[in-house]
Amino acid sequence: MTPNATGADAVIDAVTAVLLIVGALMSLGAAIGLLRFPDLMSRMHAATKPQVLGLFLLLAAIGLQMREWWVWPILAVAWIFQLLTVPVSAHMVGRAGYRTKHLHPELLSIDELEAVVLRAAGQRAAEKAQEAASEVPRTGSTRDGGSVRDGGNARDARDSGGAGANGGPSA
Repeated sequence: MTPNATGADAVIDAVTAVLLIVGALMSLGAAIGLLRFPDLMSRMHAATKPQVLGLFLLLAAIGLQMREWWVWPILAVAWIFQLLTVPVSAHMVGRAGYRTKHLHPELLSIDELEAVVLRAAGQRAAEKAQEAASEVPRTGSTRDGGSVRDGGNARDARDSGGAGANGGPSA
């Protein structure tokens, strides 16, 4: 812009400057929170909340400074993409961190996920116990002389004339 801009240009430049400074401070706050907060859940919160607002303010400053109508839809798409992806990724990181015990439970005020995880772990343990009980090897033999464990393949080996697995003589 011109150095002696007055009127609407000066107001737009001032608003742009304020938006850029506040947006940069929000992004800086998110970065400091990532470095300084004690556990995964706090860091995840610091990375998502101010980052989305900081990006919105920066994009608004860019849109104001460009002073073209065609830039606003592009900036809106960028911001909407952030609004849709950041909460989902934060949710997935939080669940993964919870399940791998990368958190400080004493810092949680309410642990609503504990009952769900314990119930799922109990169901998984019951399913594994059922599978283990059904896979217990039975002793005895089949009608053709092969054992239950090898699925009756002993007869197949006898019928093939002592041939090995590849059809040649067995050693």
